[in-house]
Amino acid sequence: MKVAVIGATGFVGSHIVSELANRNHEVTAISRNTNENQLPENVKSVTADVTNTAQLAEALKGNDVVISSYNAGWTNPNLYNDFLAGSESIQQAVKDADVKRLIIVGGAGSLLIDGKKVVDGPDFPDAYKPGAKAASDYLDIIRNEQDLDWTFFSPALAMNPGNPGERTGKYRTGLDTPVFDADGNSYLSVADTAVVLVDEAENPKHIKERFTAAY
Repeated sequence: MKVAVIGATGFVGSHIVSELANRNHEVTAISRNTNENQLPENVKSVTADVTNTAQLAEALKGNDVVISSYNAGWTNPNLYNDFLAGSESIQQAVKDADVKRLIIVGGAGSLLIDGKKVVDGPDFPDAYKPGAKAASDYLDIIRNEQDLDWTFFSPALAMNPGNPGERTGKYRTGLDTPVFDADGNSYLSVADTAVVLVDEAENPKHIKERFTAAY
């Protein structure tokens, strides 16, 4: 399978690339500043700006699946607008490249607890709100997409950037509400998050819907 990964050198994206490469898929790693030394030897590296729709579409041509882990930058003062603009450009580029399948790594903030979005809760960190709200609003946009076989993935509520965690290959999935363990935790290592996404690419189970996963 030929898979293009957008945001390939990011925290989640780099693990997706590694998981795909380890499963012997043909991977094109796309990012703003691609460092080939960060990538497995059998991965093709492409530098592209997601807001340049035509350039991105050219880079995506010939792939079977696009996995987008695009992030406009947590410290970006214009994060909300840039995330939406970049995400919509990616969506259009995938269509222009004649690729049918798009998997989006969105935020967990749009998940529902007692009918309310996590991002709207009183304990949600202010520093992450612009990005979380952008991902939540983009979910509303992609839900209107009719031409693509899209999937929107919301990670578990907890993911530790300082500790990627182990790859177990085990997880449980849900749809619009977080997956909690017996102790009330919603956690999945970034390595197993990559497993979830590549599993979905190989065996689609969530066409035109959002899903989530945790232990």
